[in-house]
Amino acid sequence: MPLKLSLKPGERFVLNGAVVQNGEKRATLVLQNKASVLREKDIMHAEEVTTPARRIYFPVMMMYLSEKQDSGVYDEFVMRMTEFMGAISDTEAMAECVSVSRDVMAGEYYKALIRCRKLIEFEDKRLSSVGTGIPDRGDS
Repeated sequence: MPLKLSLKPGERFVLNGAVVQNGEKRATLVLQNKASVLREKDIMHAEEVTTPARRIYFPVMMMYLSEKQDSGVYDEFVMRMTEFMGAISDTEAMAECVSVSRDVMAGEYYKALIRCRKLIEFEDKRLSSVGTGIPDRGDS
């Protein structure tokens, strides 16, 4: 099934490891075969890897964008996921972690990235309520 990308003027994306930038006008691209594509908003730079959930997202993103498998990147993912799962007790977040791990094991890296976004949202919600005196739902 083709992938249709609607691009804003100047929008950048990564296509099979190459950074591509749209010109001055809106454009639509249709990719006819399977390719690794990430929009600029989904690309995480190394300096943005500042929290545990982002430390999971980053190696998954690298595996998705890489043409060849790097065991060091996979090992980083496993280590960070293990740390994260050891630090949380929320059952929904734990289930999401298991799903991310399954997707990675199946080589479904884009699906894993989407699920990682949910972990980042979970983490951001928790971090934003720290110090507010408002208890989070789902704490055990």
